Amino acid sequence: MALTPTAFDWVCTLVRKESAIVLEKGKEYLVESRLVPLARAAGAADVSAYVDGIRLRPDRRAQTAIVEALTTNETSWFRDGAPFQAFSTAVVPALKQARATTRSLRVWSAASSTGQEAYSLAMGLQDSVVAEGWRAEIIGTDLSTEVLEKAKAGRYSQLEMNRGLPAPLLVRHFTRVGTQWQVNDNLKKMVRFQQLNLTSSYAALGQFDVVFLRNVLIYFDLETKRDILSRVRKVIKPGGYMFLGGAETTLGVDENWDRELIGRVSVHRPKNGGQA
Repeated sequence: MALTPTAFDWVCTLVRKESAIVLEKGKEYLVESRLVPLARAAGAADVSAYVDGIRLRPDRRAQTAIVEALTTNETSWFRDGAPFQAFSTAVVPALKQARATTRSLRVWSAASSTGQEAYSLAMGLQDSVVAEGWRAEIIGTDLSTEVLEKAKAGRYSQLEMNRGLPAPLLVRHFTRVGTQWQVNDNLKKMVRFQQLNLTSSYAALGQFDVVFLRNVLIYFDLETKRDILSRVRKVIKPGGYMFLGGAETTLGVDENWDRELIGRVSVHRPKNGGQA
């Protein structure tokens, strides 16, 4: 039985209320495929029956599980390649000159999922910053507590490691544990993960030199995008940078950003120095 309109509409309303993510018509297959494991675990006949049971008899834990299932995104090591190249070859050297007195860099990996982006950034900073006596900290945040637990554990399957991680970095930064790979402590201590809804306050996170807000704005409506970009501007240190996904832009959303082209990657910087 296909997902009923009533069940789909209820899920869309729940996800938008809890995360501000918009699921539009045409996403029925996505919703159904993401919720099949939950329905099976609950012993429901199908996804519609599972959703209707929660809709008619509200269960907070089950509602959270639905939201997490639908807000968990695909990720990989050094995803898309070019942004990490721009980060290592242009952004980090520029920041090393600008932050020479403090010798410290902070990076925010927003919507960090299971941690591959945050650990990829840590690998990039290990030689260029930490090895020279600098302090580097990466904060990874996500709405889903489930993916954050995996990120904190820093343990991945061989299939996950094969998604974008060069063999030399695998050997250098990970240790084989049974059939899985564990991130080494020298890398792990650079990264901290915590739960955060991007529509809430960021004040407790502190200030950042670089924000990776990649492949997440596409899920929000215009008003929410504008609000998030405004909040991000306030936590970027003067002279800092923001990276968006390849299909994302500040143009027509928040005009308080300047764009710079590094190779084929657009980086964004708050106008007038930031924290406006």
